[in-house]
Amino acid sequence: MKGFHVPGTDEEGGGLAAASPMSGLVKKIIAWISAVFLCVMMVLTVIDVVGRYIFNAPLAGATEMTELLLSAVIFIGLPAATLDRDHVTVDFLTDRLNGGIERIRVPAIALLSAAIMAVVAWRLWLMGDQIAGYGGVTVSLHLPVAPLAYLAGILTGLSACIMLAMAGYAARRGS
Repeated sequence: MKGFHVPGTDEEGGGLAAASPMSGLVKKIIAWISAVFLCVMMVLTVIDVVGRYIFNAPLAGATEMTELLLSAVIFIGLPAATLDRDHVTVDFLTDRLNGGIERIRVPAIALLSAAIMAVVAWRLWLMGDQIAGYGGVTVSLHLPVAPLAYLAGILTGLSACIMLAMAGYAARRGS
């Protein structure tokens, strides 16, 4: 298994990521935000475990915060994974296809992936509306959940746009 690869590009930086100088900055910002969230999750977990097993007093809401932060990290990383073409693919059949089929398959799969991501983004946004409508909050800390659904929808939509650009790039390159 390997990441999405636009044929005709090389591992040194071909493809959409190399075409946009902003993508490097965006990926660095995403990496820093994710690193901060992961460190916060680690500290929360350590405090919770120490409190639970040494002082018999777990950190209230640590599980909820960890769940929310993990969800945020996953969706924040989605556009970076899309830019890097790091989505999981299984290519046991496609490696055997000739170049003519590849020129059609690569942009078609990218276009289909963009459409699927767009539908997921739309459904996440609707879920956010539904959760906001009934005032959904976490159980112990009473944190609103709708903003996370909206964030997930926006970031999935951004990933869909990136994938759509990749489809256009692949179609223009003829591969």
